[in-house]
Amino acid sequence: MQQVERWTIFETTLNGPDSGNPFTEVELIAEFKQKNRTVPVDGFYDGNGTYKIRFMPDTKGTWTYTTKSNIDSLNNQTGTFTVTPATGNNHGPVRVHKTFHFQYEDGTPHYSFGTTCYVWNHQGDTLEEQTLDTLKNSPFNKIRMCVFPKHYSYNRNEPEYYPFEGTLENGWDYTRFNPAFWHHLEKRIADLRDLNIEADLILFHPYDRWGFKEMDAETDDRYLKYTVARLAAYRNIWWSFANEYDLMKAKTEQDWDRFFRIVQTHDPVQHLRGIHNCRQFYDHNKPWVTHSSIQRPDPGQSPTWRSQYNKPAVDDECCYEGNVHQGWGNITGQELTKRFWSGFANGGYVGHGETYLHPNDILWWSKGGVLHGTSPKRIQFLRDIMEAGPGPIDPVNIGIVAAGIPNQYYLAYLGPHQSAVKPLKLPEDTSFKIEIIDTWEMTITSVDGTFNGTFDLEVPSKPFMALRITKA
Repeated sequence: MQQVERWTIFETTLNGPDSGNPFTEVELIAEFKQKNRTVPVDGFYDGNGTYKIRFMPDTKGTWTYTTKSNIDSLNNQTGTFTVTPATGNNHGPVRVHKTFHFQYEDGTPHYSFGTTCYVWNHQGDTLEEQTLDTLKNSPFNKIRMCVFPKHYSYNRNEPEYYPFEGTLENGWDYTRFNPAFWHHLEKRIADLRDLNIEADLILFHPYDRWGFKEMDAETDDRYLKYTVARLAAYRNIWWSFANEYDLMKAKTEQDWDRFFRIVQTHDPVQHLRGIHNCRQFYDHNKPWVTHSSIQRPDPGQSPTWRSQYNKPAVDDECCYEGNVHQGWGNITGQELTKRFWSGFANGGYVGHGETYLHPNDILWWSKGGVLHGTSPKRIQFLRDIMEAGPGPIDPVNIGIVAAGIPNQYYLAYLGPHQSAVKPLKLPEDTSFKIEIIDTWEMTITSVDGTFNGTFDLEVPSKPFMALRITKA
């Protein structure tokens, strides 16, 4: 009997018709069963008379499946397989935890330290492999990336693959997907999975010269269903319905609502679902949205977004470290580091990006490659501090900007201010140890003694300091 590891991919391949248009004419699903539980999963056509069904089993033990199809050779196919325990860094898909935070399905905390690299997966193997090597040694455990290629400043090259059959010159056959494109995308998602990096997959975006941003409703819906059928079994998927959705003038609010419901209905794993804005926020209160995905320069607003939406607040785009002429892409590494600390110390999560000019237009934010900035190692320092803590932290009032676990742990950020005295208000009946963190120099210094109640703390008179306060 075939064995697969929990939260990995069980795949079955069937042979069927390749005449006509199998993408639109053939219906195929499978029902996966364990005891009294049944999980329906959509199959998909992979070209050359090959049909596939992928399933991510989330419980151990024996599973069976039976196919249903309008084609006799694909109908009533059955099988059995055994799911073994997860190993290594396989912790399952990421879920919302305690309203405002994330954790993997096995209970391991997930602190989202994301980066943006929109079309790294459209750059050819040499540059893509270099990007993966960079990510391997980076602080990032999530990457925002597009399904469709992108046409924008510093990104004018043609991709190697297109999602549909056809050409830009002769037009696209939106009823026929190009399996080579999807094979390549799957490979890159699997590469990220093996690095324990979440693929925050952007399904639509406005920066396009191929026509993909203005497909009709029938094509949009078929594209979403096909994408989910192929990719939902990868545990490291997050669905991002758009980058800057409000710039896609061909889509209405009702379209975006429909897109969410389609993916929610067809995704057996129920991966996280978000949507990114330019100016106007989508209503993150809608029930199909799992977390707020926000573009704003001040992650310190995280408490407002938490309160407004009652969901995790992720500032995915708070401007980029770089030197391009656009204002969103020329903040310093010190400023981006400050924004990361401000977001996390306010109970939110923050995304990185880098836009340093390059003679061949290989900017990390668009194409990947290597990182040139000064913020990534400081972001790693913050990630190490977060992961060494006792768990998710929420905004608390201790006299300064801080998040923590009451009576146990606090992480405070002093920001650009250089005052040498900070007034603190800690619980009266508990003693605490205090450490002073230099977020730029990446040092941690213990303060002598223990502390409680209301008092003034002397700190170095320099900017970008933080405090770690733990129960003594």
